[in-house]
Amino acid sequence: MLSACSLLGPGSVRVDAPAVTGDAARACTALVDALPDHVDDQDRRKVEGAGHAAAWGDPAIELRCGVRRPAALDPFATCQVVNGVGWFIPDEQQTGRPHSITMTTVGRAAYVEVRLPRRYWPPAAAMADLAHAVRSTVPDVKPCL
Repeated sequence: MLSACSLLGPGSVRVDAPAVTGDAARACTALVDALPDHVDDQDRRKVEGAGHAAAWGDPAIELRCGVRRPAALDPFATCQVVNGVGWFIPDEQQTGRPHSITMTTVGRAAYVEVRLPRRYWPPAAAMADLAHAVRSTVPDVKPCL
């Protein structure tokens, strides 16, 4: 039996994002097209999978556009703003110690999720590197305060 990794081309990574339509699909398409070639000094990788997604480095930093609102994102949740983009990281992942995290944009027309492996902790560099593309393509609906 072949492993899933052996079915991918060299240097590619599988990242599936949900199917989105309408304004969210247009924003996600524009975002993927505008993403930088490097995030946290990692080269962009070819992505195989469904939806609007991107990846950098090995292990891969994975971005998925059009995800659902995180269940823990409520009116009392904390958000971190980096270069004009608000990010939500679940409280249980905010330990102050290196570990893998999942961060999601806040207040945008589409939710953008980034899975950041422990190797790239803390998340500030990735947040900063992605900020311009997110800010310029995914409209701000309700800013993070």
